[in-house]
Amino acid sequence: MKQKRVPLRMCVGCREKKDKKELLRIVRTPEGEVLIDPSGKKAGRGVYLCTQKKCLEKALKNRLLEKALNVQISKDLSINLLKNL
Repeated sequence: MKQKRVPLRMCVGCREKKDKKELLRIVRTPEGEVLIDPSGKKAGRGVYLCTQKKCLEKALKNRLLEKALNVQISKDLSINLLKNL
């Protein structure tokens, strides 16, 4: 019997590969809006982050989210992401 493969994704902050279900997905929709995607199925460009605050802080400080999503991240959005983590 074949075992089901577990999808792995890399955290943008710490660069560790983890199970997709353990990570938080942030998506840039086709309209250019940046959202937290709890379902992991929204259309658009997605990046993954650990649920640890330090990973999000590192990704924001080093502009890793902006580079991965190819979009400017506003101060308000940064604060909103930190609150929702």
